[in-house]
Amino acid sequence: HNIIGWTTIPQACANYVGHYMLGHQYRKDSRGVTHEALLYAESLKLVGDCKDIWVFDIDETTLSNLPYYAQHGFGAEPYNATLFNEWVNKGEAPPLPESLKLYKKLLSLGLKVVFITGRPEHQRNVTATNLKNVGYLTWEKLILKGSSETGSTAVGYTKSYCLLV
Repeated sequence: HNIIGWTTIPQACANYVGHYMLGHQYRKDSRGVTHEALLYAESLKLVGDCKDIWVFDIDETTLSNLPYYAQHGFGAEPYNATLFNEWVNKGEAPPLPESLKLYKKLLSLGLKVVFITGRPEHQRNVTATNLKNVGYLTWEKLILKGSSETGSTAVGYTKSYCLLV
């Protein structure tokens, strides 16, 4: 069920979610999604007009917070912004391997990459360093959530910026 308003997954589901995230199926699913994305990218007719960009979200798309969530019940514990920000500030999020492969292939096709995240502006340096340390070495733009967007949802925030990009 997709029940709106849940702030956590049911405790009874934590083991299932953990098994999925740490097992082979999550990687397999990621491989399938990035394969389809690459097929789409390869079908594009790039013209070099500065519109040849690919927008990546950061959290759970290019960088994985799985080590954090593994320590915090895979979503069965209520979200704790303080603890999550402490995790982000360590700059130790690993890449999602299939997304990193996609990123490299997109660059080789001539696409420019833009990263967008709901992370606040004060985490720019740690985010950029984390991206570089795990293999995302270059990008056209890194867009973080400014103080004026505080309170807006991540979906609303990223949609508005994607329209501008």
